Amino acid sequence: MPDPSDSTFDPADREILARYWYPVARTADVGNAPLPVVLLDERLVVYRADGEIVVAGDICPHRGVPLSLGSGDGTGVSCAYHGLKFGAGGRCVAVPAHPEAKIPDRMRLTTHPAVVRYGLVWTCLRPGAGQAPPEMIHWDDPGFQQVTCPGIDIAAFAGRQVEGFIDVAHFAFVHAGSFADPANTEVPDYRTARNDRGFSADYWSTVANYPHATGLKSPEGFRWLRRFDVDLPFTAQLVVHFPEGGRLNILNAASPVSARRTRMFCPIAKNFATEQPAAEIEAFNRQIFEEDREIVEVQRPENLPLDPRIEVNIPADRSSVAYRRGLRDLGLSHFFTA
Repeated sequence: MPDPSDSTFDPADREILARYWYPVARTADVGNAPLPVVLLDERLVVYRADGEIVVAGDICPHRGVPLSLGSGDGTGVSCAYHGLKFGAGGRCVAVPAHPEAKIPDRMRLTTHPAVVRYGLVWTCLRPGAGQAPPEMIHWDDPGFQQVTCPGIDIAAFAGRQVEGFIDVAHFAFVHAGSFADPANTEVPDYRTARNDRGFSADYWSTVANYPHATGLKSPEGFRWLRRFDVDLPFTAQLVVHFPEGGRLNILNAASPVSARRTRMFCPIAKNFATEQPAAEIEAFNRQIFEEDREIVEVQRPENLPLDPRIEVNIPADRSSVAYRRGLRDLGLSHFFTA
């Protein structure tokens, strides 16, 4: 738990957010060395110990030094101050100053659950609410290429970033440089449907999803289906239905570092052009998310207003309205409406 003076969230809102699962690292980035991460202002360390990935508070219980300053060897991490070593489950397995002495039971790390899915390490600071990491459509389906893009750091609140991801009216203005048509601005009518984890929306339009660099065009009369599924509070996935049965699934997992900083993780699965190098996929999606980042970082208020009197909605905002209603229904309040 962060010191109250360090927390950027309203305490009541933070307690609600801490019940949910968030990714904190790509599995590919978790090596032998301890990896420092931050979630909801809480400083954590991720490390490998005998085949297990451990997520723990980034502090040695001996004399309070961050374990991320230490070293690791695949069997655990050692503190930079006195060399105490912590292994699987956060247990202390070695005290160099007293190699033969019994290690006190209290000499162990405060750990959090770690679940590996979609090339990401997920954790929950206050487990027990019954939720679990989201199910990503198509990730394990035969014939799908899987790519877990590097994380993107965004100087904005996670709710703003997620709302931008599910927004359907900004394509022609924000993504004209990557895939959208600046002349195709009209948003056809669509609806949202609530479910036990959030809501979904099927959005049909003529906006193609081909990168401009490919020169590909939509078949005449083809309507693109974009299926959005939102897992509250900060995860959303998009399945784009391409011509000839192509499917592209993008998981937008916004991990709230603080109330003003987000690390966005993006696993991708697709069943076409499956020999495409991962670097190309990562570069194109980086371009899209960078286009979004430039907008999200300058939005004001920086938080996400849940009070409908603060910002004015238009019909194209149905997903945004459903998202804000869902956050409000979780009990979130002060930070989001300040």
